[in-house]
Amino acid sequence: MERTTYAIALGSNRRGIHGAPAAMIRAALAAVGDVVAVSPIIASAPLGPSIRRYANAVALIETRDSPPVLLARLKRIETAFGRRRGRRWGSRVIDLDIILWSGGVWRERGRGPELTVPHAAYRDRGFVLAPLARIAPRWRDPLTGQSVRHLAHKVDRPRLRP
Repeated sequence: MERTTYAIALGSNRRGIHGAPAAMIRAALAAVGDVVAVSPIIASAPLGPSIRRYANAVALIETRDSPPVLLARLKRIETAFGRRRGRRWGSRVIDLDIILWSGGVWRERGRGPELTVPHAAYRDRGFVLAPLARIAPRWRDPLTGQSVRHLAHKVDRPRLRP
């Protein structure tokens, strides 16, 4: 496979083997490798039952890995950093997700973890879109055709209450 680019979201809200959440993100970036751009690390409110704030960032990487090969690599890194599967949206030492791929769309079910690229929920997550817009504002969503900058603006726009 030729080299392609991926947008990877990184998040942490618990101390781990490399220290505080921001240190966990920096260590995960080093472990992932192939990084060509990285956003600033931002703080965000948790989704779901967790009460701890998250440290979040997005990185662009270039690799010859196919989406399933990269996903397996990210899951190995999560495990090595102490991530244990548990409650959805619970506290975690590290979370690594494939958000976008320069190859477009990828769907795989049945063998190993389910994989959908682009990430199914990224369009609604300001903690992903804001950092991504800092490093890849013109990247277009392969399903909607909208730029990351546009998606980030939409998710941050105040909404009228009924």
